[in-house]
Amino acid sequence: MGESKKQKYFLTTFGCQMNVHDSEKIAGILEKMGFIKAGAPEEADLVLLNTCCVRENAENRLYGHLGNLKPLKKENPDLIIGICGCMAQLPTVQEKIRESYPYIDLIFGAYNLHRLPELITKIKETGSRVLEVSLEGEISEGLPVLRADSYRAWVNIIFGCNNFCSYCIVPYVRGRERSRRPESILQEIRELADKGVKEITLLGQNVNSYGLDYPAEERVDFADLLSQVNQIKGLTRIRFQTSHPKDLSEKLIRVMAEAEKVCEHLHLPVQAGSNRILSAMNRKYTREHYLNLVDKLRSKIPDLAITTDLIVGFPGEEEEDFQDTLNLVKQVGYDAAFTFAYSPRVGTKAAKIDPQVPEEVKMDRLYRLIEVVNERAKTSNQRLVGKVETVLVEGPSEKNKEIFAGRTRSNKLVLFPPKNPNSELVGKEIKVKIKKGLTYTLQGEELV
Repeated sequence: MGESKKQKYFLTTFGCQMNVHDSEKIAGILEKMGFIKAGAPEEADLVLLNTCCVRENAENRLYGHLGNLKPLKKENPDLIIGICGCMAQLPTVQEKIRESYPYIDLIFGAYNLHRLPELITKIKETGSRVLEVSLEGEISEGLPVLRADSYRAWVNIIFGCNNFCSYCIVPYVRGRERSRRPESILQEIRELADKGVKEITLLGQNVNSYGLDYPAEERVDFADLLSQVNQIKGLTRIRFQTSHPKDLSEKLIRVMAEAEKVCEHLHLPVQAGSNRILSAMNRKYTREHYLNLVDKLRSKIPDLAITTDLIVGFPGEEEEDFQDTLNLVKQVGYDAAFTFAYSPRVGTKAAKIDPQVPEEVKMDRLYRLIEVVNERAKTSNQRLVGKVETVLVEGPSEKNKEIFAGRTRSNKLVLFPPKNPNSELVGKEIKVKIKKGLTYTLQGEELV
């Protein structure tokens, strides 16, 4: 008898780095089960959507994707279709899928990944639909991971969020903060470094509150953890995100400045520049506190690149509040920013606030904000012209295979023509002289 045909999976991921890393775990679990990756949903025996629910339109996108999968299920009744991730944690979504999408077989949560083999087996053996979603339980260690790159990796250090910003659904779908044991994190990173990984990014909804859920006598805080990771041989770069401004300590700033492997880049979401709006958002810091943090960071780490998240059109935002945001952006001079028009999420406090800002006002403010952000980002990039940067090479550019792309320690994207197109540059750190600073990228030449 010939070898039985391997089953195939197709996995689509939406959302943040946490979701992307969860998908790496899902792929690792499936391939350990004997599945292989399919090139398209039409070829698959299992289709999974790893979802995000941060934005309002995410739900509509999900239902659109599910609608597109209906003909595939009709053509192949044995096809298993499932959803996971943040959207799967919402009871309203679970109910709608149960009632309106009978061809969806599986709904499971972010904390149920380790159960995936059993859930798939149950569907195959019983033909029944399976729902398993939880916000509690032990953190599963040692899950197989199919990583996208051999030279860099994401590592979760804390799950969940305790902050309850009034616009954010994350605490409701990811649960309360739970830190991984430091020894488990360090062991994972050592193993990655032994395999040749040079850059790791420590992940959490708020990495700055790492360890605070442990008793004081057992506690290793984030600054302590960062110091320990810095000592791991083989690593050359350490990144982390996301940092909540209210929990960024002077101790952490000191460690960032002293630990040579910690990269000179900090993503520090401010969301708004108006104290009135920050209070309504339940951010628990003021404009003045944030600007003081920026001053402290830049005094200790002069070359630090700072990026941020910004929301315009939060309920009740007036033009004066928006001007406060514009002024803060100009004062900080961000290297880049993710900008959003406020999007109400059912279940959050902000969705119930009146008055909501009209859509046309939101979009006008968003365009004006982007213009200022881009102007500052370009100025920041132009300051690097003539300097030599260490670049970790990612590979050929998507638009032009003759141009390579890589990132500086400050996380700026550099495009350059390689001296030798046949050389094995991917995953290597090289010196690049910056020739031009654009809004989103740098252009340079490789130095040999």
